[in-house]
Formats: sequence, C-alpha cells, structure tokens
Amino acid sequence: MTYLCTERMEVIMVFVLKPGVPREKIDRFIRKIEADGFSTILSTGTEHTVVCLIGNTAKVDVDFIAQTNDIVEYGRRVTEPYKAVNRAVHPDDTLVRVGNVVIGEGFFRVISGPCSVESEEQIIEVARSVKKSGAALLRGGAFKPRTSPYSFQGLNETGIKLLLAAKKESGMPVVTEIMNQTQLPLFEEVDLIQVGARNMQNFDLLREVGRCKKPVLLKRGFSNTVEEFLMSAEYIVSEGNPQVILCERGIRTFETMTRNTLDLSAVPLLKQKSHLPVIVDPSHAAGVRRLVPALSRAAVAVGADGLMIESHNNPAEALCDGAQSLDLSQFSLLMDDIRRRVSFEGKLMS
Repeated sequence: MTYLCTERMEVIMVFVLKPGVPREKIDRFIRKIEADGFSTILSTGTEHTVVCLIGNTAKVDVDFIAQTNDIVEYGRRVTEPYKAVNRAVHPDDTLVRVGNVVIGEGFFRVISGPCSVESEEQIIEVARSVKKSGAALLRGGAFKPRTSPYSFQGLNETGIKLLLAAKKESGMPVVTEIMNQTQLPLFEEVDLIQVGARNMQNFDLLREVGRCKKPVLLKRGFSNTVEEFLMSAEYIVSEGNPQVILCERGIRTFETMTRNTLDLSAVPLLKQKSHLPVIVDPSHAAGVRRLVPALSRAAVAVGADGLMIESHNNPAEALCDGAQSLDLSQFSLLMDDIRRRVSFEGKLMS
C-alpha cells in the first residue's frame, strides 16, 4: 500500500472508493475536494483505495459527498485521536519487514532469545538453537532498564556487539531494546528496535525512532490504555515510519500471583482499530515459566501475528528474568505445539 503522512497530519474524514475505479476519476474527485480548500491523502492498497481529507471538516456532509459521487463506497469521520495508525485511514494490514522476515497478517513469526546478552558463547548457543526450533528473529537485551540500580544493567555496547556476532553466525535478524535517543548510533546494524514498556510514553524517543526509518517493536506500558498505546504508535508513524509492530506484554493489576496480567482482549481490539501487526509477549506477562506455553496458545487463538518468548541455555543461572525463561528444550517443545496450531505463514491449522 502507498502510505503518505506529514508531520502535522490531522485526518478527519475518509472516503473508501469502490473497487476498480479508474485513476482519472479518482484524480477528478481529489481535485474537486482540494478546490474546496482541503488537502488530501490517497492511500492505495490491494483491496481498498481511500481518499483522506485533511482540514476543518466540521461543516462537511460526509453522507452527501458519498451519495453524490458514484465512485465512493462510503465515507466516515475519524473521531479517534490516532489517525495515521487508524484502520479507517489505512484499511489494509501493514506488513513489517525485518531483514528477510515479514511480520503481519498471513506471516506468523516467533521472536526468541535471552532477557540479557551475557556472553558470546551464550548468545550464539541460544541463536543456533531457537533458529533450529523455528524462531524467525533473535532477541537479546544489551541495555537493561531495571527497577533497582543495583540489578544487572546489561553489557551495553558490548552486548550489542555480541548480539551482532550471533546475527552473523545464525543469519537471524536481531531485536534489542533502546533506552534513549542518544543510543541510536549504536543501533545501525540492529534490525528491529524495541521500545520497552517503560519508554512507551517517552515521546522524544518515539519521534527519533520514527525518523530513523528502522522497524520498531513498541511494547505496551504497565498501566496504559489501548488508546494510549495507539497514540504512542502514532508518534512513530506520524514521523514517516509505518513499520511498527505492537506488542501486548501484560498490564499491572491488583493480581500478585503473576508478574502482570496478560490482556488478551487487547489483541483483537488492536487489530480492529489499527492496521499494525500485533504480537504477544507471554514471558513478561506471566513472569512464570510454567504459564508461558498456555498463554502462547491463547495468543494464537485470539489472532496474534506472532510471539516474543524469552529463552535461555541455562535459566537457573540467568543474570535476569530466569524464572520466566524457557530452557532450549522447553522452547523447542513449545514451537512444535504452536506449529500444530498455526503455520508460520499465518493460516490456522485444523
């Protein structure tokens, strides 16, 4: 799909055109709208063509325009505060390309690896194993945002170098978390930049990763609503970068037996409201290794486009989050189970 956006884009009304409309009729319709003082965005996809009006449309009769233009299927106002990530503006699903991997509707993918990169031997062993089990991307933390300043903070720049070594060894695209925009020069060879839950509303960082044009994995904040989550994605996309993956990783509730509470209802809701792909992180949601397989199956059932699962070659000795990490054999068994439920091309199996 052709996707255009501007820094100050404020789409208020959209018109979905009938299939097969000749381009000259579309151009005539756009010229007529622009003659009335509006700016437009033409969004052309495989199934839908949408014309978006930009400007003060308070006195515009959307039904009148739809009824008096034979090329218009229907029109509607976009009342939600998020515009660029709104499915009404961009009806077709966005596919995010990370290296040679496609993520989105029709392409179910699994991301796996340790919470933290600890050594070259560790990350390469994990990379080889999770790739053999069917994971498409390798994750590993180099910079670690921790609640306590006395906890392990990651290997920082060295961690990125070791992660890139594992990328070279395994051929897998890699994802790792950025803490602030000053670190961006270190992420030039990182394939997918993760913005973590603690930074979901770090708006300066969101703008910068939007400008850098790399694919971004955006995690939902601990106590943020779905609308706030989408507004954070809006910051990235409004800077010209539509390559965003949303990650539901659980929210903070009154429950104490799990690390967080996985909001599975957010998955179909996000896919209804937005065109961006949605994946689930059951490891951070539960914080309990034994719950990860069941939550992974549940994520598949509600239509997630993928999973992000923590795995480690020796969870008992992990420097962080060992309690929620699967060992490599457990991850392999889980992947076999998932493969029976969904092909990695995204089609549900019987």
